[in-house]
Amino acid sequence: MNSLSSAYSNTSSKIAIGSRLKNCSNVITLGFKPNFTDYSTKEIQLIRDADKIYYPTAFYANLFQIMGKSTFPNFTTYHFVQDKIRQTALFNLLKIPHPRTKVFYGQTQKHEILNTFTFPFIAKKPRGSSMGRGVYLINNSEELYTYLSNLTNQNGKHVFKGQSMPAYIQEYCPHDRDLRVVIIGKEIALAYWRVAKAYDFRSNVSCGAEISFELIPKKALKLALYTAIKCGWDDVGVDLIENNGDFFVIEANMKYGKKGFLRAGIDYNILLQNLIEAGKI
Repeated sequence: MNSLSSAYSNTSSKIAIGSRLKNCSNVITLGFKPNFTDYSTKEIQLIRDADKIYYPTAFYANLFQIMGKSTFPNFTTYHFVQDKIRQTALFNLLKIPHPRTKVFYGQTQKHEILNTFTFPFIAKKPRGSSMGRGVYLINNSEELYTYLSNLTNQNGKHVFKGQSMPAYIQEYCPHDRDLRVVIIGKEIALAYWRVAKAYDFRSNVSCGAEISFELIPKKALKLALYTAIKCGWDDVGVDLIENNGDFFVIEANMKYGKKGFLRAGIDYNILLQNLIEAGKI
């Protein structure tokens, strides 16, 4: 009997759609198929019978929510993936410490950027960016112009859901590192500093930052866990910086990298297997 046939005969089998758990022995990963009818009859029945679907993908997360099926990560987590605008709005609503940030829509509003922020400040691509891409330290008007120009498409038109691509501007809080805190379920799975290279203001490991596990502040861990739980995110990397003795949440990454786990000597697949087996996710 193959693994799928065995799973079909066991109504308690753990089922995943996305590939994150493909190396976990206690989960059957079916793979993502945008046409639901492309799943086999047995696969469809597994999905319908499962108490919970793991890593449902953004495509299926809201569909499973509508039908009342539990998922991990939950729908709320998927709702904020790579969306800095939504994240900032939520941080402000929940009074979570966050650098002063404003989104400027349309050309008229963008002319007001320099009336609101003074150089230097941070400018980011508001949606879809990760690993430090689309993040800029703006020191002068020329760099601001370049950033705004980069928000255009290949035809030179500012298009974002039928309107101008918004500019996401954030105050610059000088720092040489940030803290990545990974929360899985309702527990901290890992925390580490990402120490920036001297030539780069960004602290992303993909940009050459070094990983350090030394002297992780408890109050930062507490803020990260509070943020994840308050925002309803159950599989997330929360990024924080320290400025003048206070910690600020910069953003949340639902597609966090695994290099920190590797450096810490943690087998990520075994970690997830154990969390699933213990019923924590």
